[in-house]
Amino acid sequence: MNLHDQYERPLRDLRISVTDRCNFRCPYCMPAEIFNERYQFLPKPHLLTFEEITRLTRIIVRLGALKIRLTGGEPLLRQDIEKLVAMLNALEGVDDLAMTTNAFLLPQKIDALKAAGLRRLTISLDTLDDEIFRQMNGGRSGVDKVLAGIYAAETAGFTPLKINAVVQRGVNDHRLVDLARFFKARGHILRFIEYMDVGNMNGWRMEQVVSAAEIVETVDAELPLEPVAGNYFGEVARRYRYLDGEGEIGLISSVTQPFCGSCTRMRLSPEGQIFTCLFAIEGASLRDPLRAGATDDELEAIIRATWGERIDRYSEIRSSLTEEVRDRRKKVEMYHIGG
Repeated sequence: MNLHDQYERPLRDLRISVTDRCNFRCPYCMPAEIFNERYQFLPKPHLLTFEEITRLTRIIVRLGALKIRLTGGEPLLRQDIEKLVAMLNALEGVDDLAMTTNAFLLPQKIDALKAAGLRRLTISLDTLDDEIFRQMNGGRSGVDKVLAGIYAAETAGFTPLKINAVVQRGVNDHRLVDLARFFKARGHILRFIEYMDVGNMNGWRMEQVVSAAEIVETVDAELPLEPVAGNYFGEVARRYRYLDGEGEIGLISSVTQPFCGSCTRMRLSPEGQIFTCLFAIEGASLRDPLRAGATDDELEAIIRATWGERIDRYSEIRSSLTEEVRDRRKKVEMYHIGG
């Protein structure tokens, strides 16, 4: 039953974006000048219901997806999200159920998420410097709010956490070691992410990218590192462990060291489209046929055809595209389908 695309890449991961809304306005994802009070987010009737998400997930799991991750926008903004967690956790064949969050609302939600069966958490925190952090989230939060979420997750037993930090040259790249030292001491896995040209609104330029190699060199100079083999096929982060044996970091290097050749991810958007790449131009709707009365077999046929025709490898060809072509290529926005 397992699916493979045109490059023989299997379907192994499903990332479910449960909302296109977020309480932060990070310039690399949802710049505040565009996503202001006049911006029209998806109306509630357009969103997949929890029952619809669960039905589609059951089919996709049957086709090979073992790992499920809830994303957004900010997933904790979706009302009663713990109910969806419980429904997905009950599905047969799900090996891993995780969530990526900015952690702002986590203290209020952590016990319900744990009880519902959430197994792992990834938390986004780009810097420990409060002024820089506010700059990087559109002035919506101080570092203390995210740290409160991290401490709540620790207390609830979600350890080790994964901490995602997007690195931008001239913004937060001079504070990387502080971040590494802090999370090394707490026993969490920090993952540095190269600044990517996701969506069409963040004004991305190559000179803003701090390469994974440069990040490793910076951290290694203060906290010596050595490379470690990956855990499984399709693992996104390149792993490095500290030479003193206390912990590790990961590098997500979509720009300078693309990993398209081992990408196993399908993405389900809040309104029920499936996308086969973070940089995709368009998706295939499952909501419309589902609401028109399609059977599971008919929905499965759409999923099979979509993955089976997949040839995405944008990160591998990015460098061969001119700046004009890159700018003209209208990609789906990251807040819409998760990172």
